[in-house]
Amino acid sequence: MKFSTRVAVTLCVVLTASTQLSAAPSPLIRQENARPGSDDWQLTRVRLDKSDGMRSPAIEGYCSKQSVQAGESLDIFVSTDPPSKYKVEFFRTGYYGGKGARLIQETGPLQGIAQPVPRPGEKNLHECQWKASTQLTIPADWLSGVYLGRLTTLPESADDPYWQSYVIFIVRDDRPADILFQCSDNTWQAYNRWPTNYSVYTHPKGGQGPWADVSFDRPYGRQSQYNAIVNDPLSVGSGEFLSFEQPMSYFLEQHGYDVTYCSNSDMLTPDRGLKCKSFLSVGHDEYWDIRQFNSVSKMRDEGVNLMFFSGNSVCWVTPFRASSDGRPNRIIFRGGPYGAKLDYAEEREKEHGPFPERGPDEGLLMGARNPEPINGGGDWTITNPGHWVFEGTGVKKGDRIPGLVGWEYHARPAQEIPGLEVVAEGRAWVGGVTRSAWAATVYPGPKNNFVFNAATIFWCQDLSMPPGHTLPWSHWSRPHGPDARVQKITHNLLQKAGALPASKD
Repeated sequence: MKFSTRVAVTLCVVLTASTQLSAAPSPLIRQENARPGSDDWQLTRVRLDKSDGMRSPAIEGYCSKQSVQAGESLDIFVSTDPPSKYKVEFFRTGYYGGKGARLIQETGPLQGIAQPVPRPGEKNLHECQWKASTQLTIPADWLSGVYLGRLTTLPESADDPYWQSYVIFIVRDDRPADILFQCSDNTWQAYNRWPTNYSVYTHPKGGQGPWADVSFDRPYGRQSQYNAIVNDPLSVGSGEFLSFEQPMSYFLEQHGYDVTYCSNSDMLTPDRGLKCKSFLSVGHDEYWDIRQFNSVSKMRDEGVNLMFFSGNSVCWVTPFRASSDGRPNRIIFRGGPYGAKLDYAEEREKEHGPFPERGPDEGLLMGARNPEPINGGGDWTITNPGHWVFEGTGVKKGDRIPGLVGWEYHARPAQEIPGLEVVAEGRAWVGGVTRSAWAATVYPGPKNNFVFNAATIFWCQDLSMPPGHTLPWSHWSRPHGPDARVQKITHNLLQKAGALPASKD
């Protein structure tokens, strides 16, 4: 990694240009969230195929693309077993006066059919080839965001029960914005076991090798991998968004930040990110195509601020390939570890390989790395309270934010980066008994920008508590929900990067 020799000066000098804030943020998010929200957007009735099941065969579906722009069309594939009529309500998630989502369109009644469960293909691939149930052309006035389509069966009699699940997609745009929020949908799919036990973790050869392919052409089932972390069947079909990313989106839109959204697959070139002041990795962002790594590295080198409000990020090289009908970026697998220079990557290769891919040292991008062991739970402990990230928080050295670390995190700071500082560090507890180190870092980029690494999947849990959100827990530890210190640190970071809130709600 190349830096100007001027980088290794104090952050208060290096970051001067980032403090030159825009006169006013774009009003788009503020205007959108002034519209009336919906009281009824969550799932109320979900019927899984069994008590510990992954799917809801009464009604389930998926979309033909991870993300779509205004003017483009999206096919939605739905199965109802037994066949029944149903409707689809489309909601944009956000703040909306605290309600969390807004109804923007409804389709139906439609006649559902029972669509086939695919037979396992090579490398246990389950790729549905269902008939399209409806097609949605994205209107020009649909603002970039994370959208849920709520599928609801329409029983013939009012005395009969209805059943529900979600489909999820991202509306993206190309406009310049203060903040680019990358959804971690590769990781959603890697952990998706639909229809029964078919994720990248469930191949008969073992859970950590390159042996399993997974397809985006299937519904998101309940993330049963997370029964010990989040067990919420009323989020079926939404991937990990409601569990691990919605609190950040809700927080940003509550305060009117100028934010736009994209999927992992939109970051295969740096073009989208270079139009934004900041790039956010959110929640559980484990699986990156090597082109994402190169794109985000380019963005940093060109002056974009990077903020990893995430843990276990940039851990596995995850090559995309097209679906069987030629749609790009619809199949992924665990190609190999990032961290080519690290001993633990060599050990992974010996234990789980051989892997066909090998990525560079993720620490030289994020500022800290994926450790072994990588999961546990603990408090986020401040070690550098005089750093600008803590301005206005009142924290002292040794203060702890309870339960904020987990269930996976970053450690081993990349001290070879000029100007890198550790702002918080400590120990997580694996199983409540085995200690594991973690560390949060900040370092200056080459063009008056910075890179922040919060070092925990759970960071967003202390920003907000949207309607319907369920707090996770891990290794006998859990975050407590909204914390004024975490909120203030996040504001400090965003505003240092040139993003101004439009609201002080």
